[in-house]
Amino acid sequence: MNVHDLLAIPQGRNPGKVALRAAGQDGDPLDLTYAELHARARRLAAGLQKWGLAKGDRVAFFVSSRAEFVIAYLAVIRIGAVVVPINLRYRRLEIGHILADCAPRLLISEGEQMAVLAEVGKEADCLEATLLVDDWDDWFAEEATPPVVEGNDTALIVYTSGTTGRSKGAVISHNNLLATISGLLSAWAWEQDDRLLLCLPLFHVHGLVVGLHCALAAGATVLLHSRFSLSDIVDDLAGGEPTLFFAVPTIYVRLIDELAQRGAVNLDHMRLFCSGSAPLAAETHQEFERLTGQIILERYGMTETGMNLSNPYAGPRIPGTVGTPLPGVFMRIVDEAMQDLQPGQEGMLLVRGSNVFSAYWNAPEKTAQSFVHDAQGECWFITGDLARQDGESGYVTLLGRSHELIISGGFNIYPREIEEMLVTYEGVDEAAVIGLADPEWGEVPIAYLVCSASVDARALGAYCRGQLASFKVPREFHTIGELPRNAMGKLQKHLLKGASDA
Repeated sequence: MNVHDLLAIPQGRNPGKVALRAAGQDGDPLDLTYAELHARARRLAAGLQKWGLAKGDRVAFFVSSRAEFVIAYLAVIRIGAVVVPINLRYRRLEIGHILADCAPRLLISEGEQMAVLAEVGKEADCLEATLLVDDWDDWFAEEATPPVVEGNDTALIVYTSGTTGRSKGAVISHNNLLATISGLLSAWAWEQDDRLLLCLPLFHVHGLVVGLHCALAAGATVLLHSRFSLSDIVDDLAGGEPTLFFAVPTIYVRLIDELAQRGAVNLDHMRLFCSGSAPLAAETHQEFERLTGQIILERYGMTETGMNLSNPYAGPRIPGTVGTPLPGVFMRIVDEAMQDLQPGQEGMLLVRGSNVFSAYWNAPEKTAQSFVHDAQGECWFITGDLARQDGESGYVTLLGRSHELIISGGFNIYPREIEEMLVTYEGVDEAAVIGLADPEWGEVPIAYLVCSASVDARALGAYCRGQLASFKVPREFHTIGELPRNAMGKLQKHLLKGASDA
């Protein structure tokens, strides 16, 4: 089976059901049933085949989250071509790097993005054509027989967030996607009556795979927002139609503020609030529950692996943890010698399963560095995340990226522990801790804060000393206007060093 075959099943079971609700090109709401969605995708696939697009060809997507993205996506994977989604926040250097690296034949975009694309230089020479979804009727043709697409064929090349350097293209097969989709359908009890309010960008795995793929595979309805608007999201949540909402922690922080200002909003119709793509502070988790009565389900995934772990749908959802492995996923926590650690000990998280990608595009050395084999010959992906597993519940707590670990006087300092403590101080809304080189200690922690009220550094330091071991207390506190984040809310700590106080 391939992903297109899986997503096509609901059109046979319930063809008249609304699969996708989005804004049409005229701005009015557009409802597409499962039959209509797949019919349009089949005709576009036929047109792409007529143009010459073949199995294995790469197709770059630089287009917003709209109905046309979904139609084009289904069409491209139907014929076994490879979708390369590009972050809409990327500009000339980033886009040029991706185009030069994977050499797509075709670019699918929209008129409003053309000014940005025009700035890309010779890296775009690989493109043989650009399909603009604003006016694409000529690309449609009578339905044609697609080539055979197998599970091991590549479906996606998704470029990593690039928080520490040049982004790498993770090669994701149909089988990788099927593993994540099937695991989540069972673990989160998806139903065909579900309605997913989706405001996450489709160029990212969270919105595309966890959101769109799972909803369409379940035969549910996707309520798609092309752009994030906090007021629109709250209006939709309060309107009573959605049953599912997926977001990143930054959105939940803003949602809490908006809901607090609006007063009582009935969310009893909501079946699941889910958070991912970045760590959710325990403080945010608890405040959302206090305000709404809803308990956020936090999970853990990566571009390279899809979804790995999740708090349970039916069971305790513990703030600050990402739960246990999803169906078909295996994990280990190891030391520097790749030896297994006991529960309660802190080390590197490894995962394996059918969800895990096979390679980085055109990067054999980086691929080899990312995997390790155990004594039984099993291949494990080195996530780069530090973690600890509770001995009783089995739940995993993420401690941060390995490259963010601060070693001060021989002691390991996990920034996330300090960050979560700092946001409990009145007036501190967000915190990020990094290491600063020190001639005596090697490194010392310093903190960057986003504050909603004036915060006295001396008083905050005293508060920290009452909460943490002395070597964990930040040596400096810097107040800034906002923390640097990428499109999915992941903190880009490498941009903090040298940031000026607000």
